[in-house]
Amino acid sequence: MSTGFGLISAVVFLPAFGAVALACVPRRLERAFPLGSLAVSLITLLLSIPLFTGFETGTAAFQFVERMSWIPTLGVGYHVGIDGISLFLVLLTTLLGVLAIASSFTAITDRTKEFYIFLLLLETSMLGVFVALDFFLFYVFWEAMLIPMAFLIGVWGGPRRIYAAVKFFLYTLFGSLLMLVAIIVLYFYHQSVNGFYTTDLLAFFDLQIPRSYQMWLFGAFALSFAIKVPMWPFHTWLPDAHVEAPTAGSVILAGVLLKMGTYGFVRFCLPLFPAASTHFMPLIMALAVIGIIYGALMAMIQPNMKNLVAYSSVSHLGFVMIGIFAMNVQGIEGGILQMINHGLSTGALFLLLGMLYERRHTMLIDDFGGLHAVMPLFTFFFLITTMSSIGLPGLNGFVGEFLCLVGAFQTNRLVAVLATTGVILAAVYMLWMVKRVFYGQVVHEENRKLKDLNGRELAIMIPIVVLYLVIGLYPKPLLSRMEPSVNHLLAQIRSAERHMVVEKGVQRPVGALTEGRVVVEGGETAAREGVR
Repeated sequence: MSTGFGLISAVVFLPAFGAVALACVPRRLERAFPLGSLAVSLITLLLSIPLFTGFETGTAAFQFVERMSWIPTLGVGYHVGIDGISLFLVLLTTLLGVLAIASSFTAITDRTKEFYIFLLLLETSMLGVFVALDFFLFYVFWEAMLIPMAFLIGVWGGPRRIYAAVKFFLYTLFGSLLMLVAIIVLYFYHQSVNGFYTTDLLAFFDLQIPRSYQMWLFGAFALSFAIKVPMWPFHTWLPDAHVEAPTAGSVILAGVLLKMGTYGFVRFCLPLFPAASTHFMPLIMALAVIGIIYGALMAMIQPNMKNLVAYSSVSHLGFVMIGIFAMNVQGIEGGILQMINHGLSTGALFLLLGMLYERRHTMLIDDFGGLHAVMPLFTFFFLITTMSSIGLPGLNGFVGEFLCLVGAFQTNRLVAVLATTGVILAAVYMLWMVKRVFYGQVVHEENRKLKDLNGRELAIMIPIVVLYLVIGLYPKPLLSRMEPSVNHLLAQIRSAERHMVVEKGVQRPVGALTEGRVVVEGGETAAREGVR
């Protein structure tokens, strides 16, 4: 464990330092902004690779940990680290950070300085969310993400950008404030139990929170995360934000920002509130299944490709949620893997749609047709990305969805069966879009003059396709790094559940523990074993 700044801090804060450096560059040096931000994001990506190569498998412990005192009077510290759950989200963020910037070179021509500064600040805040091991630090990064994302949508977005930005901001802020209240309650509860104040997340993992508290605290955290996922019926901000955001904003939004919600469920809700997680499991799974089917049906009727992909995200992230709340190894590993897969495939879809929009300035499906004859390279990359998104065996999407469904099947077979219809519907709406856009005759004369992918765009897409194949054919390096952390997470849940006793048919909280015995509320004592 490091007691100062180390590799993780370098990865997290380098984009922010890059943003400060760009702010000092004179506005007349316009080329410096895209090139400088690309250089910063590339270095950040390279710095993050040792987190993967140096990550020790076979252990659930947080690694590359850095811890320092920050506000000692409040018990607030600077505490960061990664485990098998957060490792790949950090790598996904640094990769998509590079690709989002590279995709903006010709797309953004107005206020380029501010645009790239906001992109770099956004990258720092998202990375911070995934590595924070302190509640206060986590909340600072969580809130810091709001401002650059809202500006990216509101300044560089489409015709309804202000409406979309305000809606995104209000939805997310409402959820965040509820989570802040829950964090404050946890903060004082920890002090009442242990006699000192702290915001260290690891200290809360050892805290036995009464079941009645868990219900309310879970609700506050879960609502905040559900909005960010977004789960049905809290999804309505997403299509507006996706359609109106610039390409880079859509890529980051779909690729990383939505994962902050699913990550929150894994990192906070399951280990801190196991009784509430178990209690609300049927509700969460029901909402996830509704989201899978509803998102797929809505995607099917969209005339706009960006809207279609946005609704497909609502559907695909439902698989992540049923995997997480299956609460078994296969389900949670599938959920984490599907976060990465969705980030790659949906991020790539938005990249490709952005490239098409730059050429044609429309996203309406009816404005296209027969593009395979005009843009064969573009067609190839779009087609393989579509196959990745719908989970074709051999590509990354299949592994994640399969594990999610296997995990769900062990917990609730009806949920697994209903969710499987989402796989079929995804194939229908995605392939139907591909047929209408890429095959048939070229009807619109404007489409005959469209240019195929250039070298920069190929350089953006090739690494993503390589990752589709690597993850799809050989997921072991990812799963082996996740498994100890997932097993530890499940052990945390089971351990917490063992500290609950059944009293009058209802699980009650533990007031204090003595050796081999459990003292329950009201002074009664019960054996610890046989609790569940």
